[in-house]
Amino acid sequence: MKGVAFLSCVTLANGQAAGTITEEKHPQIDYHVCGQSGCKKQTTGLTIDSNWRWTHVAGDTKNCYTGNLWDEQLCPDEATCSKNCVIEGADKEYEGTYGVKTNADELSLQFVTVGPYTTNIGSRLYMMNGEDKYKMFHLKNREFTFTVDDSEVDCGLNGALYFVQMQEDGGVSKYKKYNKMAGAKYGTGYCDAQCPHDMKWIHGRANVVDWVPSDSDDNAGLGKYGTCCTEIDLWEANKNAMAFTMHACDHQDYRCSGIDCGDNGPESRFKGVCDKNGCDIQHNRFSEGGASQTFYGAGDQFKINANEKVTVTTQFITVDGTDSGKLSEVKQFYTQNGKTFDHPMYSINGNKHNSITNDMCKDWVADTKDGTNFLEKGGLQAVDDAFTEGAVLVMSFWDDHYANMLWLDSLYPIDKDPIKDVGSYRGPCSATSGNAQDLEKNVPNSTVRFSGIKWGPLGSTVARSDDITV
Repeated sequence: MKGVAFLSCVTLANGQAAGTITEEKHPQIDYHVCGQSGCKKQTTGLTIDSNWRWTHVAGDTKNCYTGNLWDEQLCPDEATCSKNCVIEGADKEYEGTYGVKTNADELSLQFVTVGPYTTNIGSRLYMMNGEDKYKMFHLKNREFTFTVDDSEVDCGLNGALYFVQMQEDGGVSKYKKYNKMAGAKYGTGYCDAQCPHDMKWIHGRANVVDWVPSDSDDNAGLGKYGTCCTEIDLWEANKNAMAFTMHACDHQDYRCSGIDCGDNGPESRFKGVCDKNGCDIQHNRFSEGGASQTFYGAGDQFKINANEKVTVTTQFITVDGTDSGKLSEVKQFYTQNGKTFDHPMYSINGNKHNSITNDMCKDWVADTKDGTNFLEKGGLQAVDDAFTEGAVLVMSFWDDHYANMLWLDSLYPIDKDPIKDVGSYRGPCSATSGNAQDLEKNVPNSTVRFSGIKWGPLGSTVARSDDITV
């Protein structure tokens, strides 16, 4: 975001502090907490990730970061940049700059938004608990339900709802020895199982070392460091494909570099601290020549019609049915037009599965032979640990400048045989459909909508129909 004026007074901040030009005002959203006596409505705020925020000199409107580049004078190194620069609050910018709208229990995220100072692509938001902390979710022996509208989300786009093992205060307490941080109120502290290198700030420190601007993305680049933690994907989807995936990491909220991040080429992908591939249930990948390719898609010929809203329920089942028992299974089902849809029993390595368990993940890697190391990085125990410690709810909308989202909705890798190479067929989108620059030009108004967020004991958030369809 570009500044509009130059002020003569410059105040240096000690790290990733908050700016003072715009007061942060979180958009509000309703949700329901359920129990045996029903569901009760509550309201909370959402905050946008710090990566999207205006980064500028403290007490000034001069940019520290413009487009996909750090200012070389203000940010010649990590310490100087962290001292000079702040991240700014947002108010009307949520809608006018970021394309984020809330209405009662619905959140809508627009793909491209042309604001007064910049063109914004996508967004990533977190649910709050008050003004300064993220809401921490403890979902063992619980279920989480939401409704999603993907009718405007086509090939190459991903409307995602998931959890990551972030710090409740965005890292303020843990990393105060480094810098004063703006904190959760301003969307700090993100991490996930891909150990993303595009984060401008990690642990309150500017990620300027070896920063390389993207050749295809005018707003992003990659720094030396990534940031890793366990990731629990409940919904990654467009109207052609959807998946839910568990990712395990053996380090949490970890600033990585090199092989620890799984960098330095494909041969190092599984040498890092996180399981990047994950253990997933994706209807197309289990298709066996097309048998389950009618499960989800855009049109009445699919059991779940992505042209209409669908309610998604994920259950985190423990071995003994108690809150303290070990997590043993993650199961997902869907409700649309009064009918309940379970995944069919997929044949995986000669065994039948329709939910994520450690046994299912063992069979899946035996079938795909893709090296996935979910079990080695902790398996479901890592997910158990995340929900024991508390995980943060994330809702995002994005395109993919690195793999064109082919891993979600097309043949991937593109040189694979969709029949012989088990799991390579992920959806009907063409190999050229996910070009991010084309999408940003051609479908800027694409919007994903999340609504009806509920959580509570198993069986409390949605009534399953008697007509259960597989």
